[in-house]
Amino acid sequence: MSQFSELNLCPELQFTLTQLGYTAATPIQTQAIPLILSGKDLVAEAQTGTGKTAAFALPMIERLKQPVITDGYHAIRGLVLTPTRELAIQVGDKTLAYGEHLACG
Repeated sequence: MSQFSELNLCPELQFTLTQLGYTAATPIQTQAIPLILSGKDLVAEAQTGTGKTAAFALPMIERLKQPVITDGYHAIRGLVLTPTRELAIQVGDKTLAYGEHLACG
């Protein structure tokens, strides 16, 4: 496992992870976060409880906070599909918690 500070996440996300009690990145996070941050598509599989939501949500948040110049075109910038409403709510709640300390504007 590596530290989140080694994964090129912004200070606000690192602060939030500390506040949430995350101490080290799991294997799925260590592998997925750099790929997603580099703009690559990813399909990954891991057992329940391994940190998959953080593995895709953290780099998505990091990329979404970057300014986008689109000449008026509004492309989809992130899409998360879940098999159940309950899982969608859980993923949404976690993602909102991860982005809590980011300035919006």
